[in-house]
Amino acid sequence: MGEKLFIILKCRQQRIEIFPSEQEIDLNILEKGLGDDTTKIILNSKGTMDDVSPEMKKLLDFIDGKEPEDDFARELDEAVQSVRKNEKWRLDYMTLQMNYQEIYEQGIEQGNKQSALRMIEAGKLSPEEIALYSDLTLEQVLELEKELQPV
Repeated sequence: MGEKLFIILKCRQQRIEIFPSEQEIDLNILEKGLGDDTTKIILNSKGTMDDVSPEMKKLLDFIDGKEPEDDFARELDEAVQSVRKNEKWRLDYMTLQMNYQEIYEQGIEQGNKQSALRMIEAGKLSPEEIALYSDLTLEQVLELEKELQPV
């Protein structure tokens, strides 16, 4: 068996929904396996049950945006600041974000074209209306119409 995987989720709401049904729980911290070998830990920095240690409370306060109050939170803050200052990591992250944005925009445009194609095939709207409803230019719609015409 491989290494145990922990997923830590930060929540800033009093109530957190965990299950697909409408069950909700109101806890500061929940550690529960949800049907697999992964342990999910949900930290709720806005919890009110006071059932966590003082050290965990300081960590939750730090995660919630307060100044670090103990050595662990200060070390964590220093590590975060170090990562933020690492120019190579920042550049890698920005490049990754730009790639994600480009892929997202391509997906939106592809979806718009597919919608326009369906409208063209339905034959009930003018090219101008299709352009309006699909967020494509009139030129793009006319080009799609040409592609659909038999040769």
